Amino acid sequence: MSSLTSWLRRAASITRQSAKPISTFAPPSSEPLKSTAEEEPKNLRHGEFVGSLDCGTTSTRFMIFDRYANIVASHQIEFPQYYPEPRQDWHEHDSDQIIESCDACIDQACAELEKLGWTKESVKAIGITNQRETAVVWSRKTGKPLARAIVWDDARTRDIVAHHEKKLREEGIEHEGEVKKGDDAVAALRKLTGLPLSTYFSALKVRWMLDHREEVRKAHDEDDLLFGTVESWIVYRLTGGLKGGVHITDVSNASRTLLMNINTLRFDPILLKFFGFKESILPKVASSSEVYGHIAHGALKGTPIAGLAGDQQAALIGNKCLNPGEAKCTYGTGAFLLFCTGHEAVSSQHGLLTTVAYQNGPGGKPVYCLEGAIGVAGSAVKWLRDSMCMVTSASEVNTLAAKVPNTAGLYFVTAFSGLFAPYWDTTATGMIIGMTSYTTPAHVARATLEANAYMTRAVLDSMKSDTGIALKELKVDGGMTNGDMVMSILADLGGADVVRPEMRESTALGSALLAGSAIRLFGWDISDPETLREVNTAGSQTFKPTMSQEERDKKWRGWQRAVERSRGWTEIEEE
Repeated sequence: MSSLTSWLRRAASITRQSAKPISTFAPPSSEPLKSTAEEEPKNLRHGEFVGSLDCGTTSTRFMIFDRYANIVASHQIEFPQYYPEPRQDWHEHDSDQIIESCDACIDQACAELEKLGWTKESVKAIGITNQRETAVVWSRKTGKPLARAIVWDDARTRDIVAHHEKKLREEGIEHEGEVKKGDDAVAALRKLTGLPLSTYFSALKVRWMLDHREEVRKAHDEDDLLFGTVESWIVYRLTGGLKGGVHITDVSNASRTLLMNINTLRFDPILLKFFGFKESILPKVASSSEVYGHIAHGALKGTPIAGLAGDQQAALIGNKCLNPGEAKCTYGTGAFLLFCTGHEAVSSQHGLLTTVAYQNGPGGKPVYCLEGAIGVAGSAVKWLRDSMCMVTSASEVNTLAAKVPNTAGLYFVTAFSGLFAPYWDTTATGMIIGMTSYTTPAHVARATLEANAYMTRAVLDSMKSDTGIALKELKVDGGMTNGDMVMSILADLGGADVVRPEMRESTALGSALLAGSAIRLFGWDISDPETLREVNTAGSQTFKPTMSQEERDKKWRGWQRAVERSRGWTEIEEE
């Protein structure tokens, strides 16, 4: 007992008195922005820019880019996170607060643009990129949300997943003209959607709402229910809501619902029947680069919305990984590694997702990718900061981890909401193993960063098995990539060069490129990478592996043992 007490004292010695608040969101002021003409010269210049509305898991940003991907103006607002049942991994958003943050970010960024001497009419189009699998439901009659949105990392649907797994095996699913059951049914679902049954995808979240929220079930029964992922909700509201709002999604987001046929690029009646949804709730599926409608209010009233993409697909585009064999990984709340496979939808046999990267215009051929989704990356650092109080800022994790040369045998399996790719185990839980009386907070911090690298290697190994290509270079972006320590660990444990661009706002840039391409702004054409040669050329830094292969393999074997011990811990009760 005394050794445990001693360890806790060491951990507590770096604890601060207060944790960082969850959110700094405040609704936009009802007072209108002061007229730019009152503050700035009346002779504002008229230029050509493209905007991107980036609605992530914890904040919204609006960024205005020039033709070279220089950021001309921007504004960011955090919005509240709701955890009504934290021990059950529930995570919700208020859909109205998301829209308020979008409106405020657009208005404030445009005000900044005018202070710099440019008219807001210089923004020729905007793109939208978003947290993908988050499910939003609202009323067709009122245009108002019917329940809080269920966020992509919410794991409340474990029992519903188990129910549908049993249904899939016992009742089966129609595929190629016959009903498949058992393992054949599991394979058929993967062929139809490119996805496994998982708490991750939005269809199961909507199914939960129908089963547990009376107002949602009633709206569905009365054909009053509209469903969409976050970009769908934002487009609906920006284009007028009840007054002409467009109910639409793009192929990249639709491919994350478990409802879209990945070959036809349409919501499939077979899938709707399997999950028990009416077709009337669904948005229209569009390409990723076309004019969907125009903004109905605010500083950019009349501006076309011309690009849509889920955040990870947008980051693939922003990193200009447009050719087969090119890959990127975004390290944010989670981590998402996408490997471009071109016009071929490669079916993974090793736990990866087959998904649509983008479609360039209504008549364009879809571009596919393999994806490895890692549920926890930056959120593990946030856990060290907010829950364990080991650091007061995310950047301090790198400093703390650097105090020790290794983890001293410690492994941290960060399965807070189960394990995603390539394991797909909703019963796994977070686990720290290998602790001794020698273990310090510095070892825990380093093990947190190493967990990120091990998860990445697991995905890279699966991609090599599926495609026969051993990736030599991985482009990275996202907030977690700011630290050199985590990049060096990633290169060492992953065994590949890690390339970190100087301008790392790849997600926002990707949707801006799609919007610009739709109206041929600056001559951009997503289907022709040569037209983007002047975009984002500021340079990059490459981190090369320095660890021996023998040491890398030894540490990898330890990680695999740790993962096996974390699996199967949560008991599932089928509904």
